[in-house]
Amino acid sequence: MSGAIIFIQEELKITEVQQEVLVGCLSIVSLIGSLVGGRTSDAIGRKWTMGIGAIIFQLGGLIMTVANSFQILMVGRLLSGIGIGFGATIMGVYIAEIAPASSRGFLTTFPEICINLGILLGYVSNYAFSGLPANINWRVMLALGVLPSVIIGFALLVIPESPRWLVLQDRVNEARTILMKTIGDEKEVAERLDDILKTASKAKSNNSQEKAVWREIVKPSHAVYKMLAAGVGLQCFQQITGIDALVYYSPTILKTAGIEGNSQLLAATISVGVTKTAAILVALLLIDRIGRKPLLYTSTIGITICLFCISLSLPFMGKGPIGIALAILFICGDVAFFSIGIGPICWVLTSEIYPLRIRAQAVAVGFAANRVCSGLVSLSFLSVSNAISVPGTFLVFCAFSALSVVFVHKFIPETKGKTLEEIESLFQERERLKEGHLDLADTRHLVS
Repeated sequence: MSGAIIFIQEELKITEVQQEVLVGCLSIVSLIGSLVGGRTSDAIGRKWTMGIGAIIFQLGGLIMTVANSFQILMVGRLLSGIGIGFGATIMGVYIAEIAPASSRGFLTTFPEICINLGILLGYVSNYAFSGLPANINWRVMLALGVLPSVIIGFALLVIPESPRWLVLQDRVNEARTILMKTIGDEKEVAERLDDILKTASKAKSNNSQEKAVWREIVKPSHAVYKMLAAGVGLQCFQQITGIDALVYYSPTILKTAGIEGNSQLLAATISVGVTKTAAILVALLLIDRIGRKPLLYTSTIGITICLFCISLSLPFMGKGPIGIALAILFICGDVAFFSIGIGPICWVLTSEIYPLRIRAQAVAVGFAANRVCSGLVSLSFLSVSNAISVPGTFLVFCAFSALSVVFVHKFIPETKGKTLEEIESLFQERERLKEGHLDLADTRHLVS
């Protein structure tokens, strides 16, 4: 959309406010899909919920491709947002529930890799098709976005259902078969299945389970409150530090730095996409080696420094080659630090920290908060930039990023190498430790 919006504006003559609405509504409306997706996944399973999301997204993409007015374009954009909400909410839950603890961080990072690869390919296709007539190029750009979601249809014929969801449906033998395929070791499978059965038994013990789940989220115990604070807070900080502003409006930001011409602007955005995609590979290699929290520290501190430097470089040297080079350098630095830490780890942690009984709904709440924050940034970026300037807007993002460093220090635990059941126990044991009720036998979880 970052490149397509330039040519959509030229052909359909949409206003600046309409540009903001078209770009930002995707994030806002996706929270509808996320909230519905959480309940749907508990009813029909994780993988078929992702399938529904893919179908809705494809329909939205096709409508945008043939749109001849802003209104029709908005219909397609809204459907795409709902489809994204369905799929993105559940993908992290699905991977976390099916992956072995030793490689869960590695595997849960893959969605973020695909997102970054999609952004890069979007930038490349924007540049490649920018030379076509203005009434065709943006349609081709948006049409290409439909193709990857088609792959999901074929993937659903191959991938298994979540073993934890199967246990909740009393399909224990199917769950055991899937765990054998993903783990391979019979002893470990037996231990994992026993942990899942115990956790599922607690979830089933509640009468009116759905109401009990939402009651627990709305009026959480102190341990669940800590989980929600960590998960939802991290989702919000991931967005209010301005990453979607850089992704969606990078041509506008680079234009402020002094780059002129649509082709030159779109070519410069490719460097942003390449950096963002390459950096995610660093997270992929390190997340299960050095842990989540060290990467989060590196990420949030690095983002804060880069945002501060962007706010300085644009006004003082924005019209010369040095200013352009510095702006591109600091923007690439920002997306690189985002991709090695808070970008992927946000999804990893929020799919790890919640108990099975509330996991899907709690992740959906966190995703909804993420989308609201993303939408607010996307919907307001141009207006706020006109009011306080682009450098001033990035200074605001910098302040939020500095707060995220403090948040990581105070609220985020280290979950590397722990099973989902051990992570749940970790939050509960921390609370018992504060209350003075921690047994000597309980310390083994804290040490592990």
